Amino acid sequence: MRLTVGPISAAEHLAFVRTQGSVSFLQTPAWGRVKTEWRSESLGWYDGGRLVGAGLVLHRPVPRLQRFTLAYLPEGPVIDWTGEIDAWLDPLASYLKAQGAFAIRLGPPVRTDTWSADQVKEGIADPGIERLTEMSAQWADPVGARVTSRLTDAGWLPQSPEDGFGVGHPQFRYEVPLAGRTEDGVLRGMNQLWRRNIKKAAREGVEVTVAADVKAFHDLYVHTAERDRFTPRPLRYFETMFAALSAEDPERIRLYLARHQGDLVAATVLVRVGGHAWYSYGASSTEKREVRGSNACQWAMIRDSLAAGCDVYDLRGITPTLDADDPHVGLIQFKVGTGGRAVRYVGEWDLPLRPMVYRAFDLYMKRRGR
Repeated sequence: MRLTVGPISAAEHLAFVRTQGSVSFLQTPAWGRVKTEWRSESLGWYDGGRLVGAGLVLHRPVPRLQRFTLAYLPEGPVIDWTGEIDAWLDPLASYLKAQGAFAIRLGPPVRTDTWSADQVKEGIADPGIERLTEMSAQWADPVGARVTSRLTDAGWLPQSPEDGFGVGHPQFRYEVPLAGRTEDGVLRGMNQLWRRNIKKAAREGVEVTVAADVKAFHDLYVHTAERDRFTPRPLRYFETMFAALSAEDPERIRLYLARHQGDLVAATVLVRVGGHAWYSYGASSTEKREVRGSNACQWAMIRDSLAAGCDVYDLRGITPTLDADDPHVGLIQFKVGTGGRAVRYVGEWDLPLRPMVYRAFDLYMKRRGR
């Protein structure tokens, strides 16, 4: 198989995405319009005259070397990762180097290991286990192992950090499988605390609606950021995100607002592409936490994902820590309550195309704490 790579239009890219069972929303043409600080382009892989793969590339300039860029394909590209990946990635590297890229960063949407909810709970309870990776996976994906091996052999450099969170997208995630399940079945798969909290929210009269009030969400999100000590994104980012994703597909992004007696107590953002739904952002009030608005939002999103025929409800990133004394363990405990599974992906990888420029960029990023 001899493949060629070249630019495609956003319409061609979107048409290809729609032929796939699922594609990360980070690999849709609309995501390039969200990331306004990057230059974006859609690329296609051709087998003869037939489009067989696609990818969204975000180009980031190098400080003081504006003619060179880091070419980033978050959670992509959308290619056949079960095949000979050199046949796919070699023409990508040739094209991007000719366009001035000093390196490529990509994140293959390929799993390597999966742990069940019961395994995760047992690991947290066992003082001798500190990380997910210290337990044998319930299921190991041979494709993931093969992709990791091939990338290493081809000179790609792994970028995912030990704790699972870095400058890019998380390698470890928590997912709830939905294929072939009912609402009752998903509810039974949750732990007792989650079921109790969902029932309590209903009993307290919490009402969850789907609305377009991005400002109301953002106000609550900023409050959450101040309480939990993280830096919030500006309102303009979310306005752009909702406008761009909705324009591409009216069902792509939805905002859920939970109110109790008129007070906004929680808000969440759901993104869906094909059979995959993502819990993307969440916010909650410090007051009235006892009415469990966040659980009500999550349950509404899961139910709507089921109704839309989704195969997976994705709670996004977790750290692989299972140490009960680690402050990050609360995140995985919250998500494991939904049932589901912890999943490790191949992670993000860099291919230096101009090694000297790449080393200078790497040094620059380390100096500014990435």
